[in-house]
Amino acid sequence: MKTPYKSFTLLAFILLLLSPNSSFSHCQVPCGIYEDSLRIQLLDEHITTIEKSMTEINTLSKQNAPNYNQIVRWVNNKEVHASKIQIIVSEYFLHQRIKIAAKDNHHYDSYIQNLQSLHQISVFAMKSKQSTDLKLIPTLRKTLQLFATHYFSEHKH
Repeated sequence: MKTPYKSFTLLAFILLLLSPNSSFSHCQVPCGIYEDSLRIQLLDEHITTIEKSMTEINTLSKQNAPNYNQIVRWVNNKEVHASKIQIIVSEYFLHQRIKIAAKDNHHYDSYIQNLQSLHQISVFAMKSKQSTDLKLIPTLRKTLQLFATHYFSEHKH
């Protein structure tokens, strides 16, 4: 004879197996297993994907009979990757890696420079959601490079 406890355990196990799994890139626990240089590479890859998406949108839009389904797919792709840039900038660098410095701290100027660069990257990512202007891409890359150069020189990487 089955007990209600065994039935409940079996049901819970089946629901656990069938439930969709989500995987997040970071849990905001300072475990130290993620590498800053990898985050910069990921940001650069997202910028490249946005550039490709913009190029495809512009090309498809100029056709005599544009394939609107493909255009929508590229627009969605562009926006997803712009959001991923904002997530890395915010949840990884701003929340975890850039330490708050008071005005009287000798790291204050560096802190402000990092904040400005990361804010610019986030804003340019937002602008790339709103546009297919390829002039945003070099600006994003340059800002990312400036941030990376400053950040890694500061952290002795």
